[in-house]
Amino acid sequence: MNTLGALLRAIRGPLLLIVLGGLLALARFQGISFTKTWPVLLIALGLLKLAERLAAHPGEPTIAGGD
Repeated sequence: MNTLGALLRAIRGPLLLIVLGGLLALARFQGISFTKTWPVLLIALGLLKLAERLAAHPGEPTIAGGD
C-alpha cells in the first residue's frame, strides 16, 4: 500500500468521529433527528473505503471483496 492509502486508513476513524459529532450536534441544536441522519456515517465509511482501494492500486481494476 502506498502512502496515500496508509494516510486514508489512518484518518478513517477520526473522520468518522467528526461526522458522528456533527450529526449529533445537528440533532441537539437544530432538531434534526439522529435516527434520520445516521446513514451519512455509512456513506462516509463507503467513500473512505473506495478512496483507500483507489489509492492502493491506482489504474488497476479491483475485485469486490478481495483484500
